[in-house]
Amino acid sequence: MAAIELLVSALARTLAGARTIAIGTNSPIPAAAALLAQARAAAPVEVMIIGSARHWPFTDGGRELFDFAAQGRLDAFVLGGGQIDRTGAINLVRAGKARFPGSFGSAYLYPLVPRIVLFRAEHTPRVLVERVEFASARGRPAALVTGKAVFGFAEGGFTLSSVHPGETADGIRAATGFALPAAAGPVPETPPPDAEDLALLHGPIAEDLAALYPRFVAQSLRAASR
Repeated sequence: MAAIELLVSALARTLAGARTIAIGTNSPIPAAAALLAQARAAAPVEVMIIGSARHWPFTDGGRELFDFAAQGRLDAFVLGGGQIDRTGAINLVRAGKARFPGSFGSAYLYPLVPRIVLFRAEHTPRVLVERVEFASARGRPAALVTGKAVFGFAEGGFTLSSVHPGETADGIRAATGFALPAAAGPVPETPPPDAEDLALLHGPIAEDLAALYPRFVAQSLRAASR
């Protein structure tokens, strides 16, 4: 899998331009990406992270977030999935004997929020499947970021936008459980985080997330900066 900083910066680029970004529970990499997108933005960006004392403006749990989204005020949300299929459907319930955390509000937010970004660090045929065994939510994602690549989404499904350093387009196709359209030309490499990204991640963003995600910060952000 690509380095954490690369995944965070790649995910942050898919969130660029959003004015309001919400992140769900148990999502340290998306949370760091949202804060990086906020820090790098030219205009003010509001980031809402469930569980964060600093970045959660609501007092009545997820219900207020759903109302916020229904009013057209939420620009971007990051969703994951135990399975993700070629149509962008996600499975957050079960696959065979495996049980996932549950759908929560994904079915509501997916078709409602203008920019849904999918994220899953694991990139294998058991995760990226032809068809999910259970559809928790369906919609049209803006992008998919994995531990190997970044994908866009068109009418026919996912398209390969970039491969992470050390990966190849052929290798990505072999690790993906659904067919990908042929690229018009060479697939570019995912840009690495620049010096400013790294300074933000290892400094103020690590400090910001330390209370909510202490292990992630200690093992992935602060450890990487040594």
